[in-house]
Order: sequence, then C-alpha cells, then structure tokens
Amino acid sequence: MSHTIRPDLAAALAGAALALPSWGAVAPATVASLPDARHIARGWEIPSNGYADQPYIVQTGDGAWLCVMTTGAGKEGDPGQTVVSMRSTDRGRTWGERVLLEPIDGPEASYAVMLKVPSGRVYCFYNHNTDRVPEVKREDKGVYKRVDSLGHYVFKFTDDHGRTWSPKRYEVVLREFQCDRDNVYGGKLRFFWNVGRPLILGDEAVMVMHKVGAMGDGFFAQSEGAFFASRNILAERDPAKITFETRPDGDIGLRTPAGGGRVAEEQSLSKLSDGSLFCVYRTIDGWPTVAYSRDAGRAWTAPAYMTYAPDGRRVKHPRAANFAWNCSNGMFLYWFHNHGGRFVGELGAAGKDGRSPYDDRNPAWLMAGREVDTPAGKRIEWSQPEILLYDDDPYIRMSYPDLVEDDGKFYITETQKNIGRLHEIPDAIVKGLFNQWTSKTVPTNGLALSLPAGKPMPATARMPALPRLNNRDAKKADHGVIDLRAGFSLDLWLAPEAVAKAGVLLDSRTETGAGILVESDGAGAVHLAMNDGRQQCAWRSDRGVFGKDGPQHVVITVDGGPKIITFAVNGVLCDGGDERQFGWGRYSATLRTPAGAPEVKIGAGVRTLRVYTRALRTSEAVGNFRAGLAP
Repeated sequence: MSHTIRPDLAAALAGAALALPSWGAVAPATVASLPDARHIARGWEIPSNGYADQPYIVQTGDGAWLCVMTTGAGKEGDPGQTVVSMRSTDRGRTWGERVLLEPIDGPEASYAVMLKVPSGRVYCFYNHNTDRVPEVKREDKGVYKRVDSLGHYVFKFTDDHGRTWSPKRYEVVLREFQCDRDNVYGGKLRFFWNVGRPLILGDEAVMVMHKVGAMGDGFFAQSEGAFFASRNILAERDPAKITFETRPDGDIGLRTPAGGGRVAEEQSLSKLSDGSLFCVYRTIDGWPTVAYSRDAGRAWTAPAYMTYAPDGRRVKHPRAANFAWNCSNGMFLYWFHNHGGRFVGELGAAGKDGRSPYDDRNPAWLMAGREVDTPAGKRIEWSQPEILLYDDDPYIRMSYPDLVEDDGKFYITETQKNIGRLHEIPDAIVKGLFNQWTSKTVPTNGLALSLPAGKPMPATARMPALPRLNNRDAKKADHGVIDLRAGFSLDLWLAPEAVAKAGVLLDSRTETGAGILVESDGAGAVHLAMNDGRQQCAWRSDRGVFGKDGPQHVVITVDGGPKIITFAVNGVLCDGGDERQFGWGRYSATLRTPAGAPEVKIGAGVRTLRVYTRALRTSEAVGNFRAGLAP
C-alpha cells in the first residue's frame, strides 16, 4: 500500500494548506473581486504542508487531474520534506486526499515529475536521500545541512490513477559523468535533482537530470544537463525489468556556451514535428541557453543563448526556471521572466547589497513559439512576450510552473514556495500570442482618440479622460485606497526625424505639472513621464531600437495590474538590450491619475496618434504595428 497521511499529521497539513502570505497578501474575501485574472491570488490553491514546490499535473486515464508536489512543514530542504500526490475531478478547483509517496519521518524525498504511459500507469520520479546523508561538503571547505539534492534517483508507480502508489521504490542507475568524478567526494556521492517533465518520443520515454559537480556559491556552484531514456517503460509491466540509458554520449552534459558561467541547469524538453528535441535551461549569465538534438538526446548542437528568431536578438532571463511546452496545435508556450538578472553572491544567500541570486521572478511572462525551417533543421522562433502572472509585492517570487491543456483551455501552475496555485490562462492572452505573427487587427475596444482621422494632424486635440489608477474607497471604514488596476496605452507613428532629435511628442501637462509628457531625448529613446500633482513616475524605451528611415512605431503601455510601463517599438517589446537589466519599468502604486489638461499638445513629428483608455496587450501592440500607418 502507499503511505496515507497519518491522523496526527492530517490536521497540520489541512491547517497549513490555505495559509496566505502575510506580507502584501490579499484577504480571501477580496480575492474573487480582483479585476485582473493575472494576479496570482486569483488562482485556485493547491493544498500543501507549508512549503510547496513543483506542483506538476498529469491527466489520468479516468479523466481526473493528478498533481504531485514536494512539500514539508519547514522551509525548502528542511527535514521532513517529502512528495505527496492528490487528485482533482473539477480541473483543479478542489483537491482530494493527499497521499504520501514517502513517509514524513523518512529520508528526504524531493522534486517529483510524472510520466503517464499508454496503459494509463503513471510513474513518479524523485530524489531520495536513501542513505540519510546528514550534510554535504562545499567546494570552499564548508558544509550544507540541506540534503535534498543528492543520493538516489527513484520511482514509484500508480495503476489506479493516483489513489495509491507502489509500496516499493525502484532506482534509476545513471552513468557517471566527469562532473560526478570531479566533485568533493570523487563521485562516491552524487549531487543532482530534476524539475524537467519527461516526454514520450516515438517508442521511448526521454527524461531529464540536472547533475551538480560542486556545491558552493549559489548552492549549486556547478551544474549541467543530462538525460536518460527508456525503450521499454512504455510497455513493460514489471518495473524491475525497466531499463534506462544515460545520454548524451560521453561524460559531459549540456553546459553554457563558451565563456559562460558554471551553472547550466533545470533543462526543459520539447519535441519538434520531425522528432528533434529542443532543450532550454537556466544559467547565471543573464540569458537562457538552448540546444537541439536530432537523435533523441545522444548528441546535441553546441549550446547557444536563446534567441527570438534564429540568429536574432537574445532572450533575457535570470537564474530561475524557464520551461517550454508542446501544445496540441503544433506550437509552443514558454515561461520566463524577461530580464537579464546577473548576480555574484556569497554562499547562495542574500549578498552584501541585500540581493539574492534568485530574485526578480515577478512577474512571469509567456511567449508562443512556432517551428521554422533552417539549413540546420527545424528550430523554434518566438513571439513577443506577455505578462502572464504577477503579485503586488515585487519581492514575491513565482516559479516551477506546469502547463495543462484540457478541452481547448490552458491552465498553469506556479508556486511561491509556500503556496502553490493553478490558474486558467485567459483565452485572449493565448490566442493573441499564437496569432502574433499574422495579426494586423487594430483593436477598437478602449480606443478613445484616433488622429488624424482623414485630416492633417492638428497641433492640439481634446485629450480623452484617462482612467484613474486608484481612488478612495468609501466602502471601507477608514476610506483607504482602492486599487482600480486601470491603465492606458499611447500608440504613435513618428517621423524618423522626430526620434533623432530631442523634442516634445505629446504634452497634456497643466501649469502645476500634472498630466503626461512623451518626448524624444535625441539620443535614440522616447520617454514617458506621468505626474498627478503629488508625484512623478517615468520610464523610457531602449536606446537604438528606432530605425533611421521611414515612419517609426511605438506603443507605450501603462499596465495598472502589475504597475509596469512597457515600450513596444516597431513590433518589438523593449527588454533593456545590453544597456540595462530591465526593458520594462515599475511605477508607483500610489500614483493617482495620469489626467492633466483638457487638451494635449502634439509634436510636429507625430504622424498618427491613438489613445486607449485601457492597457493594450503586447500582441495587440504588435498587431497595430503590422496594420501599418493608416489610422
């Protein structure tokens, strides 16, 4: 029999399951009323025992959703950490009894992933500290007491859709790599873990392993990606007869590109229509790395930093999970954080300046991918990104997502490490991303001003009433603030000379300075400033992204959900380039209104102007660019 939760632990598990974070939390009574589906508090909570990691889901043969999660009463890596499973028959709104795959008082069990085979059997793979190793040596002669990323890689299985699990665990024996031999134990003790979902490729299953060569600065000081495949797990009923082959060939896994750092981990696999494998993984270099395999993982292309298009602009991402998933329409979805975070810290904790190597995982962004043919074979090119999820507290982090596609809808899980949630992704976000390469539709929803409307562009125009960003809430006893989560977008086509020289493009400011100002700085960037008479908030585009010939397009969006300003220039969302870590910027949540004078002054270089009284999605901004100059 599998391990069921003991009565003395059940109360503790249930009591911890619905706890909300104390800092910046949204009270349960207000969650449903949040007007923005992207706020993580709008998700359905997945019960845990306090610590919650990797809430991964498979759809079982009886139609339920089966979730496995690493959980424990302490923090990540504390004793008592184990793997639990639970079932949902209503697509994650509610969950049934949690089932322990390993006892709480046993060795640490962590970081589970599942594989469902054609028979309906589900395998669960996870780390297990079978030998009860109490501590591990670091490469700098220190030690870590955390022992959840070492030992033995094991699996159990369920034949009743997750109600019970096999009483016996089985070990996956992996081939030794150079990084194993070079660790402080000479390979007698190995460090590893896995967050990458297995996938079925033809008649075999391919699975992921993140090997660790050294523990030290940043916890995992050296890491690389390995894989293991089974040719008989899809059909073999006797788990003792299942065989595994370690890949790639040789004894070095997927690392960073030449000149990159020592960290290359949390590999995520997707399959292409020709049977190739695509792998993306995190680094500490400021960019994720990708590689392709044309032979099921035995050999890989040279690791390269991920780009939006083959040989195009690099994608930016910090040291955090970034996963790509196959979708039923043949396309892909990709979770990442859209900034180039780098960190040189000390002992994996907060550095002297208070930063952590794992900061800035809020918001989470989503891109769509599609296959393209290249001389080297099929590859993936990526859309411009959308904000998928956020929390009001910028220090809250969300990560380790899983994607579920069911009956035409997409759902995603995430965890803040103490709360795991499931979210239904709004259709508009997914469809907008999938159609981004072809859409030329100019949305009219929220379009309050469109000039020149068949006439010469005027020097002034009546400024539409932009929405207040927050207000006094008369329903509260203290009449405190209510966040309206409103926003707006400004869509401009500009003459190239309007960007090349400094000058005002839009100005709705009053004599007191309240209102908005859009101007070119003459150094290749366009700036936005908002002032409510009490404070001013500003951000600018990246430099050097505007062209020198022909009309130039820019959409400036003030998104009142996450309080973020974005610039999309000629259909490309600014990401900071080589100049700065972030291409998007936060503005103050206490800024009350962007409203200013009743008229807006329009610069001579503005060819067309659209003012939206809502925040456009990135895909809409790209569509406006593709639609061309005519308003």
